Parts: sequence; structure tokens; C-alpha cells
Amino acid sequence: MRSSTQFPVGSSVDGTINEPSEQPAGAVSRRSFLAAGAAVGAGASLGSLEKATSAFADRRKPRKLSKGDEAILRFLSAAEILETDLWQQYNELGGIQDSEVPGGSGSPAYTKALEVLDEDMPQYIHDNTEDEFTHFTFINAYLESRGGEPVDLSPFRTLEGSRASGAQDVPRLTNLKELTVDTTWFTRYRSDSKNPDLGDSFRQAVPGLAEGSFPAIPRDDNDLMPEKHIQAIANTAGFHFATIEQGGTSLYPSLAQRVSDPEVLRVLLSIGPTEAMHFQTWSDKAGNAPPLVDPTNKLEFPDLNAPPFDTEEFQTNLIMPEPAPFLKRSFPIVSIVRPTNTEGAAMGAAAFLTAEKLFQGQSKAFFEALKQLAKEADAAKPKP
Repeated sequence: MRSSTQFPVGSSVDGTINEPSEQPAGAVSRRSFLAAGAAVGAGASLGSLEKATSAFADRRKPRKLSKGDEAILRFLSAAEILETDLWQQYNELGGIQDSEVPGGSGSPAYTKALEVLDEDMPQYIHDNTEDEFTHFTFINAYLESRGGEPVDLSPFRTLEGSRASGAQDVPRLTNLKELTVDTTWFTRYRSDSKNPDLGDSFRQAVPGLAEGSFPAIPRDDNDLMPEKHIQAIANTAGFHFATIEQGGTSLYPSLAQRVSDPEVLRVLLSIGPTEAMHFQTWSDKAGNAPPLVDPTNKLEFPDLNAPPFDTEEFQTNLIMPEPAPFLKRSFPIVSIVRPTNTEGAAMGAAAFLTAEKLFQGQSKAFFEALKQLAKEADAAKPKP
């Protein structure tokens, strides 16, 4: 997920979603997507009072969500469902498959390559996957409890996933076999003089990932060799993990500024920081990606601690956000999440994910539905 301010190649500067030119037959219609208190005597015990209060609360009908708040929650639910889908694919091949995150049986060669970045990568992938699942299931349940419509993307599970040993043979929502990965977050959070909300741009840490299309999971067992090829796939995944989670880190505070209901605001402010925890973890691990050139496609992962990258802008152990300008350049710099501009935040996130080729092969109906959800979320306005 990604907030609006910066868009890589493939998304327009006004935040519109540029769907791929080729769409599968049998498109799904957008319509299918949108888819007490009792009197308490003076001598009553504290326990009785608590029970009476609880009974009153249980019988009290929740106030229906405003149109804007429902739209924001529905867009976030859709975004979390899409996130869960991609993380599930990563977990099947490189995480831990158990009762908490079932599915798949792992790919030893891919897992070994991920562990070059950190030996605990399988556990982190598992936990991130579980977190995203709880995010969308909670948001959908909360929507229903407040009279809103939950989001169901199952009609759009049409994409083919990995055919490598260890992956489930099930239809997917997202594509991890041919990604264009934006890595400007790496330099953005290390800069003390720039902020995308102030119109600044940033260098790519791995230029090749932003210039081509590369797998982040083995597409089949042929991708497991040679060693530098499967390591390049794991490196791509390592950077993509952070790319996805930095987007959520920005999206929640960006949309929180458009919320009216205090409880809805609490939901966003409670889920959003977990995305930041994910991002910092993956930001650290991406810096451990070994420098190499993939012999099959010439994708290069540079040594970010060697010339010409040996500057603070690329220093791999700087995983805390450097203080940067905020609101006005005349103010003192401050350590912040960036971007957090609320204008066009949802449409920007949708455009960013589309430009990554994360939805390559999806139907026209999918892109129309995603765009509509984003437009409705961006149209929400807090009560004055």
C-alpha cells in the first residue's frame, strides 16, 4: 500500500489507475465486487453494576457509519485483502506454514536464499501474513457491526500463482511473478532535507528493479537455479516487502485525516502503527541483500555501502527515519512518517500498486471497482 505523493513509472501523476492493456476474458462485473441498563440500587455491588453496564452496552444499537467513514474502511479492507493475498504467496514458499497461516509446504531453496538476508525471515514472513489477515477480517467485521457493507474480492481470484514445488495450486488476486519494484523509500527515509509531501523526489536504491519486471517468488522449479538467480529473486522479495509496508505506513495516517467518527479514527490509529512496525523490520532486512548480478536477466543489486553509494542516503544500518522537513521548510526538521498528505491518498495507493504490476492480468472490472473504492475514500470529509 502506498500513499499518493510519488508515483513510479506506470502510474499517472494525477493518481489515475492505468490498467494493463491485456485483460482476461470473462471479466467480473464491478457490482459483484461491492459486494440496557437496569436501575441499580444504592447497595448494589460493583459486580452488579458492571453487569448492568455491560448489558446496557450490548443492547445499545451502534450508530450507522457515515458514508465517508464507510468508504474509507471499505478501501482499507480491500487493500488489506490484497496485501494478505500477496503475503500468503510469500509464506507458502518462504515462510512458516502452520495452523495460524496454513497453505503450501515451503521451498527449501527459496527459503535458504531469504535467510541470507536474515535467518529469521520465515518467522517474520509468517507473522506479517497473519497480521494482514487479521486486519481485513477485523475491518470487515467492524463494518458489518456499524451497518456497513464488508468487502469481498473472491470473484477476482483469477490469476495464476507460482507453479514451484511448495506453492498451492489456487487462483490469486495478485501477481508476484513479474514485478516492477519502487525502492525510493530507501533513500526517502534516510534524507534529512527532503519530503515527498513538499514535492521532493528520491533516488532508487536498486534502479534495475524500477526499470524492468522481475519475479519475487520462484515461478516454477526452473527458477531455483542457478544460485545467483534464486538469490536475486529473494533479494527482490526483500525489497518488495518493505515497499508494500511503507505504503501502509503512510496510507493509514493519510486517510485518518478524513475520518469523522472517533471510534473509526481509533481503528485507523490502532492498525496503522503495526504497518510501520512491519516496514522498519523489512527496511532493515533489505539492507542485507547481497550485491550480485542475476546471470539470467542482468538485474543488478549494488553494494549500497560501497562507492558511489557510500553516503548517508544509502547507509544500510540507518533504519530509523531521519528527521526531515514537515509542513513547511521553515519549521525545524522532525522524524516523521512521510508522505502523509491526505489529498488523493487512496487513489495514489491504488495507482502505485497497479504500476508495480501487482495486478497484471486482472480484469477491467477489477480495476474499475478498485478505482471506485479509492475515489469514494478520497471523497470522504471529516465533520467540521
